[in-house]
Amino acid sequence: MKTVTLKIEDSVSEKFIWLLEHFSSSEIKILEQSEYVSDDEYLRSINGMVQSIHDAQNEPTENGVTLDKLEW
Repeated sequence: MKTVTLKIEDSVSEKFIWLLEHFSSSEIKILEQSEYVSDDEYLRSINGMVQSIHDAQNEPTENGVTLDKLEW
């Protein structure tokens, strides 16, 4: 099964949800419905995130890790 995130215009939202509800629950599940929030707005809403970013910007370059050292 795949997960898709959509941004739906308010004027068609009800119709779109109506359409999705006509599929069986084994075909489509609505996992979450929420108002759109920009990435910046979302990150700013996390307690301490802004301060953490400011702290990281002020950290000396020598403390950084190069890409080849990161574990993906």
